[in-house]
Amino acid sequence: METGEDIKATPKGFYCKLCEIHTPNQWSLDDHVKGKKHQHLCRLRAKRKAQVKNSVFVSGFKPATSSTELSEYFKQFGPVSEVIMDKEKGVYAIVEFSEVDSTQTALAQLEHRMDGLKLRVKPRERKEFKLATKGKHDPKKPQISLERLNYELCQAASVNEQMQKMVESFQLSENDRTARELLVQLLQEVFTEFLPDCQIVPFGSSVNTFGVQSCDLDLILDLEHTKAFQARGKKFEQTEENQSEDTRSEDSILSDVDLATATPAEILELVAAILRKCVPGVHKVQSLSTARLPLVKFNYRELNLEGDITINNRLAVRNTRFLQLCSGLDCRVRPLVYTVRFWAKQKQLAGNPFGGGPLLNNYALTLMVIFYLQNVNPPVLPSVEQLRNMACEEEQCVIDGWDCTFPSQPFTVPPSKNTDDLCTLLFGFFTFYSKFDFPGSVVSLREGRTLPITDFLSRDEEMPDTPQGSEPKQRNTAHPRLGPVNILDPFELHHNVAGNLSERTHRNLHRECCQAEKYCRSLQYRNKSSKGKSWGLVRLFTPRVEGCPRSQDGKEKSLEISIPFRASILPESLRRELGSAGDTFRVLWFSKLCTAVGAVFKDILKCTPPEEPTISQAQTKTGEDEEVNNNESVKQVITHPGVKRPLPAEESPSSSSSPQGKRQRLDPSAEHPEKACWSWAQRHQVWAGRRKVRRDLLKKSDEASKPEGGCSSIESRVTQCIIEKEVDPKDLLEFRVDAVVVGGGESTKAVLKFTPNNDLQGHFQDFFHFLESFLPKMVETLLAKQE
Repeated sequence: METGEDIKATPKGFYCKLCEIHTPNQWSLDDHVKGKKHQHLCRLRAKRKAQVKNSVFVSGFKPATSSTELSEYFKQFGPVSEVIMDKEKGVYAIVEFSEVDSTQTALAQLEHRMDGLKLRVKPRERKEFKLATKGKHDPKKPQISLERLNYELCQAASVNEQMQKMVESFQLSENDRTARELLVQLLQEVFTEFLPDCQIVPFGSSVNTFGVQSCDLDLILDLEHTKAFQARGKKFEQTEENQSEDTRSEDSILSDVDLATATPAEILELVAAILRKCVPGVHKVQSLSTARLPLVKFNYRELNLEGDITINNRLAVRNTRFLQLCSGLDCRVRPLVYTVRFWAKQKQLAGNPFGGGPLLNNYALTLMVIFYLQNVNPPVLPSVEQLRNMACEEEQCVIDGWDCTFPSQPFTVPPSKNTDDLCTLLFGFFTFYSKFDFPGSVVSLREGRTLPITDFLSRDEEMPDTPQGSEPKQRNTAHPRLGPVNILDPFELHHNVAGNLSERTHRNLHRECCQAEKYCRSLQYRNKSSKGKSWGLVRLFTPRVEGCPRSQDGKEKSLEISIPFRASILPESLRRELGSAGDTFRVLWFSKLCTAVGAVFKDILKCTPPEEPTISQAQTKTGEDEEVNNNESVKQVITHPGVKRPLPAEESPSSSSSPQGKRQRLDPSAEHPEKACWSWAQRHQVWAGRRKVRRDLLKKSDEASKPEGGCSSIESRVTQCIIEKEVDPKDLLEFRVDAVVVGGGESTKAVLKFTPNNDLQGHFQDFFHFLESFLPKMVETLLAKQE
């Protein structure tokens, strides 16, 4: 098994070029090399190399020559295992022998003739073995060259012109829009034959004025009128013995399907069947009935276009109309959206080629831009609530209980008084979100302001979204899924469009916004380079570089782990307690979190206090108040207004009577610290081979398997098994953990900063990498059990 050339050391661990994956440490690398994927690719590569050695490249034969004729000719040199013909790129073939000697014999012959023509026979070209990825771009799809884009942007006279070029480069062309309209018409004609009075309605990027080349075609199949048609047919059938032809056809698919009682999965299968059998050029049809919005995916061969169809999703159509309205209200909206989207893709904040995953989608980014334009001074766009008040009575619209009212035409909305140019607005966007408290706030485009997250901790009442005097079809009692980033849909108020984001994506978003804001202050952003160097958006779009151990300012990255506030994982009693705490809820939550953090290190990872704690270890850099826990391994720093800073140990009047290593408890009544610190020693490699030990342990027990960090008792036993297997444990490392609640307003995130004190064998980086994923999961598991 060849691994020497496949593995490359990186600042963050190792990179396997064969499998194209990163591993953080040697233990993870060993597990990967022994894994099925790596070994399968090694075997496949060896097989391909053997095939190359056993093959010859043949050209010069007649176009009508078959693979059988070539096989018969080359059998004189030895057994032929396969003949691969390719007549699209040119008349040639690959002849593969069963033995290497046969290949050498064929190549040794000076001249080959077949059907009166001289054949050209040479060794098969040896190409580097590469892993084919599912996200690989189709060569038939038009792709925008980054080099070409950078050249055009550098030729622009200003950042404003660069942003206009972004729209011109990425927007759907007139031909693209026309082709999509024709496809919609084709689908409408086909589906009407089987589902009378149905409607195929496009929505999303194709029609909301923010579409890009090769974007998917999102469609809605509206069956409301079809259901009414079917109901009339049944009623008529009950009164008449012979049904008229214009009401119901014997060949209609409605004779076998009752749309009023059919499940969404049954309707999707019906749609998929019509696409497969009746729409020419459609292939790769797939029904996804378990998605958040069930849909049918398909591919249209003529345009090499991917599309999907959902059922009766009228809210999506209304969202599309809203984005169209925002685009028409101000000409600066589109350039800003296109620029921010491409920036996010270059920084790996959005644009997941495999779909889903913890990255921002284009819809969420567009809403972020609109929300910023609602809050800039003076506002560029009005809030959804203000738009509702501008609408006339005929424009009132309620869908599934949600108020979706806004003017249908942009000219009915007063123009903005904001005169900032695009360059200034883009700078303001990054400044706005570099200082934004995402974990503690909920973005509401409806009200045009942020809502405190405490408002969503214990909501049992219906959200006030319906207009007065109207009766919603159903009561919307579901809560939005809270996370590190919370952006409410403008109309479906229990849908957080950024609910899939992880804490890591939130950190990356904040970091990239801060770096972009810093760059936009420089001369390279606003002034065109006279020496032909990159400037403006070109430097802003510089792709994010993975594996860099230092930040851009040259400083070492701090070893920090953030644990966000997640109301959804807390027990109901604790949520009610936090909700009643008002603005001080974060302090109470932080106190509970400190207890869980201490339990993870002490009870689950079996960390112990350092051998000889000293006074200096217990003191903080700021000289603030301290509390020595009875555990001796936890030292919490209490910060309260009105409490005096303690005197140093040598100046304290009680220092002579206090035992060494102990200090008086300064504020026994303080129950909720805002800062905390711990000092720990780890004598065992509890992170090495942990998953394997866990799997072996679960095989012998009756406990249900849970994700790593999902069960405290299992993880504690895993640690104990690792400790028992170590023959000669040594003092591996000592480290300090400082925790603090951060964020403006309602801070809802705890930041734990790690400082290694004694790491002679260099194990702390591996230990910290393990903690990055394990500690937040384990702490949330323990918080979910607290009452």
